[in-house]
Amino acid sequence: MSTEQIHEIGRRRAWVIWLVALAVYVLAVFHRSSLGVAGIIAADRFGINATSLATFTVLQLVVYAGMQVPVGVLLDRFGSRVMLVGGLALMTVGQLAFALAESFPAAVVARALVGAGDAMIFVSVIRLVTVWFLVRQAPMVTQLTGLTGQLGAIVAAGPLAFLLHHLGWTRAFAFTSSVGVVLLVAVLLLVKDSPYRRDEVVAVKLRALAESVRTVWGNPGTRLGMWSHFTSQFGATVFTLLWGYPFLVQGLGWSAGHASTLLMAMTAWAVVSGLVLARLVARLPYYRSFIVIGVVLAMVVPWTAVLLWPGAAPAWLVVVMAFTTASGGPASMVAFDLARSFTPAHAIGRANGLVNVGGFTASLLTMALIGVVLDLVQPGGMDAYDLHDFKLALSVQYLFWAFGIWQILRYRRRGLAHLDRVHPGSIEQMRAGQPFVHPGIGTEGV
Repeated sequence: MSTEQIHEIGRRRAWVIWLVALAVYVLAVFHRSSLGVAGIIAADRFGINATSLATFTVLQLVVYAGMQVPVGVLLDRFGSRVMLVGGLALMTVGQLAFALAESFPAAVVARALVGAGDAMIFVSVIRLVTVWFLVRQAPMVTQLTGLTGQLGAIVAAGPLAFLLHHLGWTRAFAFTSSVGVVLLVAVLLLVKDSPYRRDEVVAVKLRALAESVRTVWGNPGTRLGMWSHFTSQFGATVFTLLWGYPFLVQGLGWSAGHASTLLMAMTAWAVVSGLVLARLVARLPYYRSFIVIGVVLAMVVPWTAVLLWPGAAPAWLVVVMAFTTASGGPASMVAFDLARSFTPAHAIGRANGLVNVGGFTASLLTMALIGVVLDLVQPGGMDAYDLHDFKLALSVQYLFWAFGIWQILRYRRRGLAHLDRVHPGSIEQMRAGQPFVHPGIGTEGV
């Protein structure tokens, strides 16, 4: 496959393409988070209880995580532009169907479509960052991608609530779905897959799919990225999407307003910590996995203090715990920067898909296990849970943190040995503070 560069890398065209793709990602996060503010209305509209309402969130995450590997394969085959268009189409149809749905089964199908479209967006944007930006730019742009995308959650918390109040369910969700049509046109007009002209694309036939994914998975760098994502991301996801609000209000006795303010402040803190992490990763490429472990340990310490505190922990300690937990989001972005060092460009979609499975799998398992523990210690339901119940249930996070850190250390050692064997000089280059990006030779699988 021959390549010829026809556009400059890291210049104005790259930023325009990134901004359009980033807008799509913000919309995806908005759609993903939109049910949070509409939960009470949804329960009334569909006549469902809290367990059925939680099905929406869990289903979206299951669809999202389950589609990451096939999406990665399709991304390597068709490129980011096609995948962004496909994801936008699915999200737009799903959100419109959700606006019109009047029964619980129809609403579930609609949210599954939203989850399927959402699954195509983030890895497509990260692939654009990989090919359109210089090595020294990529860590910062990757962090900005993850952090700016969270604006979608803030928009879902504020403006969507306003629209629901003034327009009602159907018109509010129909209006938000129309944004996808505008962005669809922008993607078609402005986004290009690569600054290079390629004579052929990466064709992965169905019969070779399993072998293709097995090869990428066999690379210890892919597993290092996946376990880094697994260990750092789930804490913030579990806290902000499901269990944080009940823990703050029902467990610690905070007011609803204070709890909502803290959840929004976590997003702002994630932006600040993400910028710091991006600089660290760019300056210290050899220590990227240690940086991830450091962030995780910074979460564990205040969590331990909050859970062991006699009675309700003081507000300042809870804020420290929440902010360090929020730092896990930016830390999980480091996993995709790790994949750049171990994976040739033609396989980066599959690698990023596998990496992205990590955090969402951990989030689903943690959410479910916390619920199981709560039901075991207090069968009376949500209204009966007290602070002791929450503390006991939230302690399950330590299982995932400990297992994840062990796996990171395990695959860091294997990954460095792999790079040293296959790309002599790469380790010394990273030790010297110079980032190493895979030169694109070979498949790198085991």
